[in-house]
Amino acid sequence: MNTSSLVQKVWNFCHTLKDDGVGYGDYLEQLTYLLFLKLAHEYAQEPYNRDTHIPNGYGWASLTSKVGEPLEAHYLATLHRLGQEPGMLGAIFFKAQNKIQDPAKLSRLVQLIDAESWISLDADTKGDLYEGLLQKNAEDTKSGAGQYFTPRALIEAMVACVRPEPMKTIADPACGTGGFFLGAYSWLTRPGAALDKRQKAFLRDQTFYGNEIVPNTRRMCLMNLFLHSIGELDGEPLVERSDALITEPKRKVDYVLANPPFGKKSSMTFTNEEGEDDKDALIYERQDFWTTTSNKQLNFLQHIVSMLKVDGKAAVVLPDNVLFEGGAGEKIRKKLLENCDVHTVLRLPTGIFYAQGVKANVVFFDNAPKDGRVHTKGVWFYDLRTNKHFTLKTRTLKLDDLQDFITCYHPENRHERIATDRFKFFSYDELMARDKASLDIFWLKDDSLDNLDDLPPPEVLQQEIIEHNLDDLPPPEVLQQEIIEHLEAALAAFRDVAVGLPRQGAATP
Repeated sequence: MNTSSLVQKVWNFCHTLKDDGVGYGDYLEQLTYLLFLKLAHEYAQEPYNRDTHIPNGYGWASLTSKVGEPLEAHYLATLHRLGQEPGMLGAIFFKAQNKIQDPAKLSRLVQLIDAESWISLDADTKGDLYEGLLQKNAEDTKSGAGQYFTPRALIEAMVACVRPEPMKTIADPACGTGGFFLGAYSWLTRPGAALDKRQKAFLRDQTFYGNEIVPNTRRMCLMNLFLHSIGELDGEPLVERSDALITEPKRKVDYVLANPPFGKKSSMTFTNEEGEDDKDALIYERQDFWTTTSNKQLNFLQHIVSMLKVDGKAAVVLPDNVLFEGGAGEKIRKKLLENCDVHTVLRLPTGIFYAQGVKANVVFFDNAPKDGRVHTKGVWFYDLRTNKHFTLKTRTLKLDDLQDFITCYHPENRHERIATDRFKFFSYDELMARDKASLDIFWLKDDSLDNLDDLPPPEVLQQEIIEHNLDDLPPPEVLQQEIIEHLEAALAAFRDVAVGLPRQGAATP
């Protein structure tokens, strides 16, 4: 069977299970368990002969030798047993459950996976198949999985600007399903990169370090990396199941690429004596933080700075409120500008994230020595939001849409940049003169403001929104956060109006 036929076969079975109420997320879970066991089985054969550390009686052969209810019972026992193992095994099968309630369909899925030699497929094929399922899962807004999925075109652009180098470490303190790791991996293995044996081994085993607090998301991340030849079947997991914010980082890294979770309040998830997850409201008391706050994004920003080596570089997706919020936000912004070289902000358009209504930016900065000097001389802003319109289905964000930003960023030498209509420089003194040292800067005229008279009556517009979105409503907790973010954006807009137009401190056209 050729690659495209295999991919179609896996997709078709996913649709079959979906008719039984098994969503993409549940299918991904089961596919992860079974694919891992099948790959382990293939690695244990000639010519590899690897010790996969799977206990006798719980390997792939024990599943293919059973059908129907005996298979279902043994599958449950296998999931439970492997979840108690150390290393990668325990990480993949942690608290694993069987979500396929029809024994006949479980048998068909085992047979489907057993019929193929997965080890003979190249990493791109296996990885693309799994990434495709992850994207479908993210598109299923009811699952809320979109919060773990950053648009791949945005990741590619961020990596193309940062340009990570071989033999250097890359971290993501909230890595979701591993999108930034795979983006960096693709860059490091691009045609012409020509890595030697030592560099390839370092890339596989020592380049990437991540945290993901949600067990199922972490398991998908580990499998996603493994299918792309990152990490070892019998090694230690590269992604920890822990809250990265609780303690100071264990290691300093060369790069941080991240899209930390949005949300105003932080909470701590921990495993109790019964092995269940509990949550407590949390204000992180960290001696290495500039200030104490319960704001999750501000805490992640402080943590990311603490993760970097003295010459480390970061590219981080952050919501608008981080750029303009007062109190702790203002203090952290000023400290960031003083202690790091914050050189670029990409203002992102709306409509590109699966969590609707998100207004976000990519902040690029380099760490610097703690020598008491101000290290930010000024910040370049690229406005990709004003008069730009994207949707998740009909007008998706593509790498071509970000190509002008990459050109303006000038990764070959970012000190040789040229201003354009969308790309402007603001000095450190100009930024400090703004209210609360706000980095929430726009200067282009918004054409949509000229067309307010063309809008339909409010009651018609309201009904259109309701009819369009009822089927795509996210879970209540996600919807609640979106409402909060919309209100915050509205308040920010009212503040702008209060000080007059154009915005105070913005450049004049």
